[in-house]
Formats: sequence, structure tokens, C-alpha cells
Amino acid sequence: MVAKIHKVNKRRSPFVRQLRRILPRASVLFDSEDTRPYECDGLSAYRELPWVVALPDTIEQVQAIMRLCHAEQIPVIARGAGTGLSGGALPQDGSLLLSLAKFKQIIELDPVARTARVQPGVRNLAISEAVKQHGLYYAPDPSSQIACTIGGNVAENAGGVHCLKYGLTVHNIQQLIIITMDGERVTIGGGGLDSPGYDLLALLTGSEGLLGIIVEVTVKLLPLPERAQVILAAFDDIEKAGNAVADIIAHGIIPAGLEMMDRYAIQAAEAFVHAGYPEDAEAILLCELDGINEEVSEQILIVHSLLQKSGATELRTAKDNTERELMWKGRKAAFPAIGRLSPDYYCMDGTIPRKQLATVLKRINEWSKEYNLPVANVFHAGDGNLHPLILYDANKPGELERTEEFGGKILELCIEVGGTISGEHGVGIEKIDQMCVQFQALELKQFHAVKHAFDPESLLNPGKAVPTLHRCAELGAMHVHHGQLPHPELERF
Repeated sequence: MVAKIHKVNKRRSPFVRQLRRILPRASVLFDSEDTRPYECDGLSAYRELPWVVALPDTIEQVQAIMRLCHAEQIPVIARGAGTGLSGGALPQDGSLLLSLAKFKQIIELDPVARTARVQPGVRNLAISEAVKQHGLYYAPDPSSQIACTIGGNVAENAGGVHCLKYGLTVHNIQQLIIITMDGERVTIGGGGLDSPGYDLLALLTGSEGLLGIIVEVTVKLLPLPERAQVILAAFDDIEKAGNAVADIIAHGIIPAGLEMMDRYAIQAAEAFVHAGYPEDAEAILLCELDGINEEVSEQILIVHSLLQKSGATELRTAKDNTERELMWKGRKAAFPAIGRLSPDYYCMDGTIPRKQLATVLKRINEWSKEYNLPVANVFHAGDGNLHPLILYDANKPGELERTEEFGGKILELCIEVGGTISGEHGVGIEKIDQMCVQFQALELKQFHAVKHAFDPESLLNPGKAVPTLHRCAELGAMHVHHGQLPHPELERF
């Protein structure tokens, strides 16, 4: 191992010299004090100091860097704002971390076509802020939208509280420009809403940096609705809240957003934001309806009736936009609010059929008691996207490992009830073992075939998102011997 590290470090100096022919000295980082900010993404349980960090600010520089890395067989890991929650931007020794933080220009706004061409480092919220004057906005709105960037949103296929009605990132982009591993510039998608051939735009969305480096995104914009109003419903039982979600959708109403929080999350958010949440409730639903005035008025009456029949103990309707925004502020601040209650928390991300919501919540609660680890539940309830936050203390020996084991059970339960191991956070390194549970060998072979078509030498973000068949075979053998899949050990680096 020592010999391997020496060999890698010996290789770094000539590589840095070549990089500095492409970039200014200040844009090439390799000393530990300079690279420390890049050692992890939002999944901070896994850390590794980058070997080298490059900060280009032009597409031509990115192309030159990729050609150099391809020639030298140096793996490349793309990084945006670092807000990802699955370890997708985790550095690896001997790899170049390519930061796209300087790519933060809105290149062109077209209010007539309702599109915006942006660089990948543009913040999600900045797009809506820039086009508000035209009566438009960008629909996907992750909780981290104040900081997360559009390039990362495309890489992870991010959603947000309004994805139920308006879709994920994949439904809200029109064109990508990417740089391949060998430095070729490729345009995917176009000015029209459809194009012949395979849907490569959808393929690149959610590809987690495994297929190309995104350097430009054309997003679709929507007109601001005439009216948007939020109903807050409180419940004395979390299963009743879960069933209420199914009742609303079954009635044929598709809210703009339909979010759930349990007691733990309610109390944390209320202490942090003071949104006026009922702290004695076991769960609350936030249901936003939008559209033309008459449509919203009619739907509010119907939803009120459905929520009462589902057992809601309290109903409130936002009186104005200020109250509406405060209700959403509490939901979007849930993650940092939980961070005030525990030294560490592990944010899960799985998706289940809506009809299974109550069943899954009950099982999570049972496991929480079994593992003696508190769980705060925050959901994009309308589309079944769960975000259980497992509270733990990494300073206690073995507690991170127990937390990972608990989290693995939750993901496998999602598969068991007909769901999937990710809704919007991606796989990264966090869920790579559960990929072996969700997909069969032939399916994984096809994933690798797609990867090979774009990146034959597997130099783009290696070891992430798609497990090797060998890895799955080893895990399968352990499954037979121990009766369960082990929690990840090899991704600690």
C-alpha cells in the first residue's frame, strides 16, 4: 500500500505541470489545506482528500483537461456545489477532481420560447430569480435550491417539493452540451421538444458523472401560476396522513406539492424556522394547489373534505403568499433543522408506491426502536419519495455502522414493496450495494455496456453508481452465509 501511494504521488508532479499549461497556477490545487474543502459532498460520513483539483472557467479548458487526462489515463470526478447526498463527488486517490464552480453564467434567456441556456454552476434558485420579471420560473426546486447547481441537478435528476405535478429535472430540460472523456464536445437534445433516435437526453440525466462532463444546460421555463395556495393538515397518527396522500391522488387531483413531515421533523423545523406548525401533531401534510383562480378554489374545497374524512385533526389554508412561503420554508429547512438535534444524521432517499406509505412508515418506526436510533421522516409524499433521517453520533464506536445497516434495510424494504433505492439523490457510493439487490446480472451488464459506449476506459467517476458483477457476486455469497447484505465497507477509501 505504501509503495502504491508513493507511486501515485510521484506521478502527481508531472501531471500538475501539464495542468498548469492549461490553467493558471491558482486554478490547480494539490496541497492539503487547499483541497480540504473538496474532501466530501453532503454525505460527510465519507471523506478523502483530492489528489488534484482543477478549476477551469471555459469549455476549451475543460476539453484540454479531458484530453490530457485521457492521454495520461487519469480518472476524472466532476463536482458542482458539493450538495449531493450520496457520495457521488467523493474524491479518489490518483484522480482529478474537476470543479465546475466557475461556470455560473446565465448565457441566454428566451421568454418567448420559455427557455434559458445556463452554465452548470448556476444555482437552481438563481434561474427562477432571473426570469421572474418575465412571469416565468424553473419548476424543479430541491430543498438545497439556494445552493445546489443545475449541473448537479442534471447529474442526479433532482426533484423537489413541486416535482409531483411538474416533474423531475429530466422533464424540465431541453438540451445539454457535454464534454466526453476524450475531450469531444457533444450536443444532446435540441431546440425542439423531440428529436429522432434514442433519447440520450434522458440517458445523460441522472448519469451521475459517469458518461460525460456537463458544460451547458438549456432548461424549460413555466409561467407563474395565477394562484398558488397551501393547505396544512395535522394528524394524530402518521398512518392516517399516509392514507390521506393516497386518497387525494385517487380522487384525480394532482397537487403542485404534497409533502409530509413526522413529529420529530415538525418540532425541529418549528424550533428552527417558527413556521407555525402544530408541534403536538404526529404528522402534517402540506398540500399546494395551483393554477387558475377558479380551479384552485374548487380543488381546495375537495381536498379539505378528503383530509377531514382521512382523520385530520386540524386544517389551515395559507391566507396570502407570505404565509404560504413560511409554510414551505419550514419544510425546506427540515434537513438543517434536524442537524441541530444530533451530532450527525444519515439522510436516506428511496421511493415506494404511494399505497405502501403507511406500511413502510410503520416498519421504519419498528426498526428505529430496534436499533435505538431516532428517525425523523420527511417525504415528497405525493410521489412516494421518502427521506428518513437517521440520527446518530459518529463519535460512538460502531454507531455509523449500525446506522448504515439500518439504512440498508430501509432501501431493501423499498425494493420489497415495489419501489426503488433512489428518488433524486442518486446512488453514488452510498447505495451501490443495494444496486445488487435491485438489479439482476443481465441488467447490470447492460448498464456497463452503456458506460463503455461513452467511456471505454471507465475513467469518468469510477466506482460509483453501477457495481461490478464481481462485487455483486461477492455480496451474494455473503448474503447466503449471513442472511443479509453487509453495509458498505469498501467505499471508505
